[in-house]
Amino acid sequence: MLSALGGRHFYRVAFLSRGRFHVRRERLVLPPRAQALAGLCIVQLSDFHAGPFLGVQDLAAVFERVHGLAPDLVVLTGDYLTDSPEEALGLARQWPDLGARYGTLAVFGNHDYRQRREGEIASAFAARGVHVLRDQAVRIQHRGAVLAVVGLEDLEEARSVHLEAARAQLEPGDVEIVLCHHPRGASRLARPQCLAVLSGHTHAMQIGLPWISALGPAHPGRRVLLGSTTLIVNAGLGVIGVPVRVRARPEIVVLELQAQGTKEPA
Repeated sequence: MLSALGGRHFYRVAFLSRGRFHVRRERLVLPPRAQALAGLCIVQLSDFHAGPFLGVQDLAAVFERVHGLAPDLVVLTGDYLTDSPEEALGLARQWPDLGARYGTLAVFGNHDYRQRREGEIASAFAARGVHVLRDQAVRIQHRGAVLAVVGLEDLEEARSVHLEAARAQLEPGDVEIVLCHHPRGASRLARPQCLAVLSGHTHAMQIGLPWISALGPAHPGRRVLLGSTTLIVNAGLGVIGVPVRVRARPEIVVLELQAQGTKEPA
């Protein structure tokens, strides 16, 4: 109903046009063994929810901004569809080249298992150069150091999650970043080798009013320290239910890997 009344157009203009979404920068300080990774730029996008209020054409300004950031790596942390796998397939088949040196890696969110066609969605993304990690890891070699990106199946909807199998591909000295759609699992993923866990799922409550946000998933915070591991929770780009965000702007998260001792910009 809201879509037919112009909800999609409203959401694009009000929240996804230039200057309307948030570009959030987060610093991750590298351990001494991995100073060669300093300067790497990772862009995280999450929670698209293609469907009544969002299609790939509505993301033109977002994609333009990501491309302009000249990322080394783009990561996607799930929920490509709202109700039907066809929504995610439409998004995947028109996915643009975002110009990242080391490509685009992705994981699934809870919505992406509808009708159990996630394999079809993964193949559609792969055809556009997006590698969906399903309890897998990719090791990226950069200036003699290795950034290992571990991608997990969704903690709620996947038939199984095999963390140890994914981590078995890592080697001593790798710096690990985990992609896990649901942030509730971050405390179990944290360990000294793991620099960060990147999640989404919460939409930053989408409508940040106490009596409404209590109906949504629990939100642990935007940045949570778990020992030497940092949990980053992305507010996402899309919406569920209504094409509105209040105190919860859609966002791009830019992660900057920095050497120890690097000063914050003035």
